[in-house]
Amino acid sequence: MKPAVDKDKCTGCGTCMALCPKVFEFDDDGKSRVIDESGCAKGCDCQQAVDSCPTQAISLK
Repeated sequence: MKPAVDKDKCTGCGTCMALCPKVFEFDDDGKSRVIDESGCAKGCDCQQAVDSCPTQAISLK
């Protein structure tokens, strides 16, 4: 599964980055973006990032 960010829903709260800093980072607009799609398989719990996003902007595809 690969993580994705819906930029229209993202508010830039940083929850996903706190949970998976090797997968997500802020872009120039202050919203989350995926920097390493394979990071979920490297010990990060991306499902927790999905479940914890307050605006449901994170998904796994």
